Amino acid sequence: MKLNELHDNPGARKARMRVGRGIGSGKGKTGGRGVKGQTSRTGVSINGFEGGQMPLHRRIPKRGFTNHMRMDYVVVNLGEVQKAIDAKKLDAAAVIDAAALIASGVLRRSRDGVRLLAKGDFSTKNLRFSVIGASAPALAAVEAAGGTVELLLKSKAQPEAAA
Repeated sequence: MKLNELHDNPGARKARMRVGRGIGSGKGKTGGRGVKGQTSRTGVSINGFEGGQMPLHRRIPKRGFTNHMRMDYVVVNLGEVQKAIDAKKLDAAAVIDAAALIASGVLRRSRDGVRLLAKGDFSTKNLRFSVIGASAPALAAVEAAGGTVELLLKSKAQPEAAA
């Protein structure tokens, strides 16, 4: 194969519809805009406008609110931790915290902290976790294997003191 023989697969690049280019094109004359009226002309911006009637997005009452102080935790399952230990990416003797999980490639980022969940098979003995939170089944599974889970307390309202 040579450079001059390279080409796209048939149908990979679809030509755009050229409107207003004659009656034979199928989009000639009015160019698919219909006949007369506001929307047949340029500069139209009527999204949500209902002819002066109160628009739907203003008729319907507001509900709920968004808590901007909400903590955004990243979840990690015990099964993923076990896979990383089996693949020798995580050191079972060291404390497993957010930094260790990121370094091993189990997590991409920690956001406001790591929360431990119990999904998957878990068999490693005597593991020490240091995480923001953990589900009850995850705590039970780690403790049944002889490990410990240290739960950290962190709040957006009270940032950590600089040491």
